[in-house]
Amino acid sequence: MTPGSHAVAARALKIVLLVVLGVAVALPTAYSTFVHSERSIVIGAHDAVVKPTFDGYARIDFGTLIPQIRLPADAPLGIGVDIRLGDSDISELNELIARDAVIASQPQGEIAAVRSSLVSMLADAAMRGVGAGALAVVGAMVGWWAIGRARRRAIWVAARHPQRRQLVGAASVGVVTAAALVLVAVPERPQSRDAAWVPIGSVFPLLPADPVLDRVEIVQGASTSGSKALVEGALETYRTSVSFYGTLEETARTAVVRTPEEGETTALVVTDRHDNIGMDPVARAIADRAGAKLLIDLGDDTSNGASWESFSINSLAREFRDFDIVSVAGNHDTGGTVSRQMKDKGFTVLDGKPVTVAGIRFIGSSDPRSSGLTAGYSGDPKANSAAIRKQDEELTAATCEAGDVSVVAVHSPSSGKQAAASGCADLVLSGHLHRTVGPEVVAGANGRTTTTLTTASTGGAVYAFALGSKLRRTAQVTIVTFADGRPVGLQPVSFEPGGIVTVADYVPVETSPR
Repeated sequence: MTPGSHAVAARALKIVLLVVLGVAVALPTAYSTFVHSERSIVIGAHDAVVKPTFDGYARIDFGTLIPQIRLPADAPLGIGVDIRLGDSDISELNELIARDAVIASQPQGEIAAVRSSLVSMLADAAMRGVGAGALAVVGAMVGWWAIGRARRRAIWVAARHPQRRQLVGAASVGVVTAAALVLVAVPERPQSRDAAWVPIGSVFPLLPADPVLDRVEIVQGASTSGSKALVEGALETYRTSVSFYGTLEETARTAVVRTPEEGETTALVVTDRHDNIGMDPVARAIADRAGAKLLIDLGDDTSNGASWESFSINSLAREFRDFDIVSVAGNHDTGGTVSRQMKDKGFTVLDGKPVTVAGIRFIGSSDPRSSGLTAGYSGDPKANSAAIRKQDEELTAATCEAGDVSVVAVHSPSSGKQAAASGCADLVLSGHLHRTVGPEVVAGANGRTTTTLTTASTGGAVYAFALGSKLRRTAQVTIVTFADGRPVGLQPVSFEPGGIVTVADYVPVETSPR
């Protein structure tokens, strides 16, 4: 071997050793960080703590009153998750369990939230591992250079003929290092892993076949026996919800709606869902039938804007994950929490300024009022009315100034009255009333016409509440057809509590020249 090739081989060996060192440090660090990580999130009606595992199961700990359950996580590398459910804003246990059961019947939004948390923890762990590995490599290189060639040669000579004391010292350091890595990298073993897990069907033999429940295991113990009535009630609610909304979704998939012609696009309007995530797959089925790729959400996705209601936005985002979504918050989406969640999920939340989405010019803003589930409006009614009038005035001025707005999207019809009367927009869409109003054609002050339509509650809400195992009253969505970015037609679709889907006639929208 020539001196040049020997130098190249030595340099390659050094690089390989540095890579091995970096990987040897990075992998245990990343693994240890990941398995010791946890995230606090909101799942269903609960504050919750999510912690990754490598047992291949998603395990849910409801606390002392309800037995734990688990089912296969179906994740790569055997990754699982422990979910510890905590406090809830709901104080009545039966109501809490019923709501959990309904949310569990449409779990994809919550599954997506948990998956996002796991991916976030995995990314953080990987970054820490890479950082630790890089630091180890840099430390090794600096140490190598700091020692110097002469000292390295002396160390190598001594290593070739080590003394007994040196061997014992090196072995001791190796053992201590290995033990430290094990203690850091290996997580503690939770006691719950030793619980007696049995198929849920063996504890509740009257359960019918269900693709989800068939995979669920439950802890066999005192809490299972003591809470059997509660669990049976929750399972009945779950089955009813899955059956009703599953059947309604199948019916919606056969609904005959107008489909866009060449040069046309369609959007779906939802409003006043009030937590009824059971209707999300049904609404998606209608959107698919109409060929829609744009969702217009007019607010009141929750009942009182509480943090535990994030499942509603999770569900909508998951069901329409491949759609452009334009939204406003309603008067029950209080405190700004819902708007923030919408933005976090990638929704375009209208804020009083014109914006173009999917080639359509929108303007709108969230409802300025706030209310609670039982307390009514939280402020002076006169102040609330004044806030609505001010919102309407500001939107009207911005719409007329823009000159090219196709759709004004607001929660309450009162927020778009002046905008409609101005004639500065083609279409004003609203919700809030939980009943259909329109479509109506308004002659504008500028000689143009504006069409207005109020869509009924997509959740079938009674007052501000819609979450349940079945529809409480008639629900509705609206298909809006556009051509060249301007509305050309409207078609409401209604869903009855008896499971009937009614498609209204397609109503053309006449737009005035701009």
